[in-house]
Formats: sequence, C-alpha cells, structure tokens
Amino acid sequence: MGSGSTGRPHPREVRDGTESVPSREGKEKNNLNALFCPQCGRALKIKEIYRQPRAFCSECGYIHYEQLKVGAGAIIEKDGKLLLLQRTEEPFKLHWNLPAGYVDICESPIQAVLREVQEESGLKVEAIRIDDIYFFNDDPRGNGILIVYKCKVIAGRLSESSEGTNPTYFARDQILDQLAGGGHNQAIRSWQKKKT
Repeated sequence: MGSGSTGRPHPREVRDGTESVPSREGKEKNNLNALFCPQCGRALKIKEIYRQPRAFCSECGYIHYEQLKVGAGAIIEKDGKLLLLQRTEEPFKLHWNLPAGYVDICESPIQAVLREVQEESGLKVEAIRIDDIYFFNDDPRGNGILIVYKCKVIAGRLSESSEGTNPTYFARDQILDQLAGGGHNQAIRSWQKKKT
C-alpha cells in the first residue's frame, strides 16, 4: 500500500478500470469539475477511489475531490413576518429566496451572511445564532449546504438590488409556492411550520 498510515492504496497502484476525461461533456456527465491535473498538467482520468468516481492523475497521483458549495442565508423577521427577495438571475429566476449567497474563500459564513444581506437588501444585520443547516442537490451549479442564521436588523434601509427585487415581509400563511431551491425552499418551509 502506498499511502502511508491510511491503509488506502495510492491511485497510481490501482490502474484497472480507468477512463480518460476526454472533454467538457465527459466532465459534466460525470459531474466532475477538473479536466487537467493542477500539479502536472496531464489529463485526468476517472476511477472509483474510496467508493466514489473521482478524477485523478495517473502521472503524479493527484486526486480531485469535489466539494460542496457553502452558502449563508438570513432569517430576518419583522412583526412575525419573514423577509424574502425575488431572484433576478438564473438559476431560480423570479423565485423567492432568503437574502443569501455563497461564502467566499476568504471569509467565514457569518461574514458572508452579513455581506450578502447588505448587498441584496440594503440592511445591516447582526447574526444572532445558526437557525439550521440545509443540504441541497437541486442547484445546477452543484450540490451544497446552506447555513441559515437568525439575524436582527441594526441599520440600513430595505431596498432592491441587482440580485433581488421586491423585498417583502411575508406572514406564514402568505408564503408563495414559487420558492428558490439551493436550500431556500427548505429553510422557508421550516420557518413557515414553526410556531410564533
């Protein structure tokens, strides 16, 4: 075994059943985002490694691990109503979602939710606590988790943005059916079921 204390075989030692990643179509079909090795530049191959199909380099042994996308969203309430925005972009264009967005590599999820709320709604908020975390696999950009924070408005004025229009506070019995995926539908329905 070539990978030290893990007891797992090094991918260079297990060569049966490999197939090259021939094109972008092949990558999308296999849901893998890497075509070439970032270490040596060779074309990656697909092989089952650790019970999953993974792109790996038969030259240097690099294994590409797909990662979940991480989003951060806000539950913002006013008079028992939930703030939702209508998306302006695909995917889920014109569907309703929480103020939210992806966590940048250089920020924490809390920093991301504060930034995204201000960018999308004009409100400055404080994150009180994590409300819940939702796994999603319905977003064409990839699977991920949405970390939802209960937030309190501390400043700002509610406004539209290039990413979200019609900022509206909805009562539990007013929530519309046209909800965005990516964990938003789960978070909104969960809020809707909670008692006031």
